[in-house]
Amino acid sequence: MEGDEELEELRRRKMMQIQMAAQQEAERREKERQIQELKQSVLRQILTPEARERLARVRLAKPELAEIVENQLILLAQSGRLRTLVTDEILKELLSKVQSERRETKIVRK
Repeated sequence: MEGDEELEELRRRKMMQIQMAAQQEAERREKERQIQELKQSVLRQILTPEARERLARVRLAKPELAEIVENQLILLAQSGRLRTLVTDEILKELLSKVQSERRETKIVRK
């Protein structure tokens, strides 16, 4: 009988752990969603429609590049260094700069 009680207690503990992990994951997802909404709100304010469209296309092809550029733009906006809206041309320049910095060096061994 004691073995059954111990087994039941172990099951209860495991179930609580699973529930806590699920709750933490849900909270993490919600926090991430809120951050993304805030980022998109800021980007809507600082990018022209053409630039937003280009950034969306870049995000589809190269999500990590889009993330870097978005973060840079948001930092510039927050620090007050953006005086005008970011146009498509300005975004192209920024994308090319970031992309050229990210080029990876390949080592070829012979």
